[in-house]
Amino acid sequence: MYSISDLAEEFGITTRTIRYYEELGLLKPARSEGGRRIYSSRDLARLKLVIRGKRFGFSLEEIKEMVLLFDEDRTGEKQLERTIEYGQEKLAAVNERICELVEIREEIERLLMDFKGRLSK
Repeated sequence: MYSISDLAEEFGITTRTIRYYEELGLLKPARSEGGRRIYSSRDLARLKLVIRGKRFGFSLEEIKEMVLLFDEDRTGEKQLERTIEYGQEKLAAVNERICELVEIREEIERLLMDFKGRLSK
C-alpha cells in the first residue's frame, strides 16, 4: 500500500497531478478510516502506464481508454490492440515530424553556406 506522497515521490510528480488522475478515473484508491487515500500496487502499475503514455505523447483521453480496456477484457487483448493502433498513429506522427525537422535542418544549412559564401566575397 502506498500513500499519495509515496507515489508523488516515486514518479516525480505532484500530489495534485495524482488527484487529477483520480478525478479522471485513472486511479481508484481505497480510503483509510481517516479518509486518507491508500493506493494499491494496481494503482502504482496504472500510474506507471500513465506516466509512460504521457512521455510518448499520448493524450490523457487516449491513455485512459487504453488503461480502462483492461477492466473490460482481462485477457488484455483489447488493450493491446488499441495500444498498437494508437502506437502506430503516434509513430507515423513522429516520423512525419522527423522529416519536417530534417528539411528545416537542410534549409538552415543551405542558408548558412550561402551567408558564409557572401561574407568570403
